Amino acid sequence: MNDALTERIERLLVRHEESRRTVVLLERQLSELTAERDSLQSRLQAASLRIDAVLQRLPTAPSPLLEEATE
Repeated sequence: MNDALTERIERLLVRHEESRRTVVLLERQLSELTAERDSLQSRLQAASLRIDAVLQRLPTAPSPLLEEATE
């Protein structure tokens, strides 16, 4: 009985250590993915601002589709 308990405790300790290493790896992945997401959001915002600036420089002309609809 004592040997069985000792073996079970050792297995639990191994599982605990494996779980701890998994958590560390997952936390690292989360940190990397969060940084990547933040970078992509920043790039998206910068691109949106550039597109808005280009759109504002375009001349405003009546849309052919709107003209057809009113005729």
